[in-house]
Amino acid sequence: MNTFRVFFLAILLLASPFLRVATCQSDSDGEPSQVVEEASDLGVVGEDVIFGSAPGVNTVCVFPKNSARIVQAGAETELLAGVKNDGESSLNIIAIKASVHYTFDHRVLIQNLTGQVFHNATVPPSTQASYPYAFAVSKFLQPGNFDLVGTIYYEIDQNAYQSIFYNGTIEVIEASGFISIETVFLVTLGIALLVMLGLWIHGLVQQKLSKKPKRAASKVEVGTKTVDTSMDEWLQGTAYTQSSSSKSKKKN
Repeated sequence: MNTFRVFFLAILLLASPFLRVATCQSDSDGEPSQVVEEASDLGVVGEDVIFGSAPGVNTVCVFPKNSARIVQAGAETELLAGVKNDGESSLNIIAIKASVHYTFDHRVLIQNLTGQVFHNATVPPSTQASYPYAFAVSKFLQPGNFDLVGTIYYEIDQNAYQSIFYNGTIEVIEASGFISIETVFLVTLGIALLVMLGLWIHGLVQQKLSKKPKRAASKVEVGTKTVDTSMDEWLQGTAYTQSSSSKSKKKN
């Protein structure tokens, strides 16, 4: 009956026919790499079978070269799930699975991540081992902070158990592409500033050209009388200029 429960748990974790081969290596016994089956299980699903945690089993999680826990949407991210067996019996690792939840309401499930099923992954008593787990959040997931819950499933003396090795926050950033929204915004802002600068310079030039300097009229002193030469130009050939010229001859 216990064997059937373990087999049933493995079937629940495999929710898709797409399988991929990976490797898993124990830190304690130095055995050859073990085969890992990976199954995609995205979207909201029903409740899984929940098992208790075995006494004497401690877990830890490490994000290699990613201490900030930044996850790019659509890209694969790897973490290490560490297991320490302080019990008296060996434990067999069955699978690792994770899910993404809202930070403000942990009951809301956003995405069930890929599950990895292990074969012949044994942790003897008083030893510890680490297992890589690769996952990718949906590329359509909005950037922001989310809660990641990672669970490791194992079996001791044909009894199934589970332990949460990580329950914390991750930061999801925008998926990479040729042009991001931020780049489009910055380019648009730069073009708008250049257009505004061009309009301002054009206005200054038009304002300077509209203010033409007034031509100053030159004054010529004839005898004791100052005559405005600009007036002579307008009255040239009239009776006024002829009378003025005759008066000036009489005075001479």
